[in-house]
Amino acid sequence: MRADHASTTTPAQKPSHAATRPGDVRLLKSSDLFGTDMEVQIDHDGTLYRLKITRQGKLILNK
Repeated sequence: MRADHASTTTPAQKPSHAATRPGDVRLLKSSDLFGTDMEVQIDHDGTLYRLKITRQGKLILNK
């Protein structure tokens, strides 16, 4: 998933995995994404995806 947020790299730069620090990736809680719902839709470049919480509490992403 891609979200708009501030980044320390320019679009032309590709950070190496070795240089990645824990603070470089934004952490989202599923409760912040879902609220009280069990499913959300994600628009990624014009394609809709469905992210669901299963009865077992796992996440499934479907196109």
